[in-house]
Amino acid sequence: MTTLNPYLNFPGTTEEAFNLYKTVIGGEITMIMRFRDMPDDKTPENEKDKICHISLKFPNGNILMATDTLESMGQKIILGNNFYLSLGVESEAEADRIFKELSPGGKVEMPMEKMFWGDYFGIVQDKFGTQWMITYTYPQAK
Repeated sequence: MTTLNPYLNFPGTTEEAFNLYKTVIGGEITMIMRFRDMPDDKTPENEKDKICHISLKFPNGNILMATDTLESMGQKIILGNNFYLSLGVESEAEADRIFKELSPGGKVEMPMEKMFWGDYFGIVQDKFGTQWMITYTYPQAK
């Protein structure tokens, strides 16, 4: 089954926002990764505790995800670029197909590749300006 989750960008206020969302809406923060947790971290010291990735699972099972944008990495919040649609798919082949079909006339931000956290992942903005994160999560060994 394909899943679709919103992915938000914040200008350094992700943790504060997600604490509010958790209090107001409920749910559980199921993952929190700070920039200092990344392999080969080159983040400036004053930004190492910013949020690289956070997931809030709501009581109904929906997941809201987010990150802090870092100007030191050339990122800047502009109204309209503060969200992505995160599409979880069932295979690498499906991820490649969807990514390839969304790319023409758009802009590839990150090509599909196996990431350090273990997923097959890529980011593309389609020709209509919609930003997509495509993810295939490999089955976990039991």
